[in-house]
Amino acid sequence: MKQFLLIFLGGGIGSFLRYIISKSLNTYYPNFYLGTFLVNILGCFIIGILIGISIKNNYLSENLILFLATGFCGGFTTFSTFALESHILFKEHSILYMSVYLGLSIIIGILAIALGLYICKLL
Repeated sequence: MKQFLLIFLGGGIGSFLRYIISKSLNTYYPNFYLGTFLVNILGCFIIGILIGISIKNNYLSENLILFLATGFCGGFTTFSTFALESHILFKEHSILYMSVYLGLSIIIGILAIALGLYICKLL
């Protein structure tokens, strides 16, 4: 039961922060959804760091991984919103914006995870 509570609390905090960031930045950049993009990239970087720390020195407990990786990062990042916004750009015939948004999100997301893992190797 404790593990469910940790995931629930982490997810709530992550979702709250995602909402604030997305609401703030998506208003200024309506054709790119900068807020969603940034939370997804930041979430990838954070999970790369968490997994890197866990792999390198087994420093993080299972409960902390559940709270931070599964809960916080799971609530903070959002594939469903990313997919919806891509669909909206497609329906608005903004194929160029949609392509850039999709491409950058996937490529930079993977690179952010790799960067997080690489930083942990250096420490």
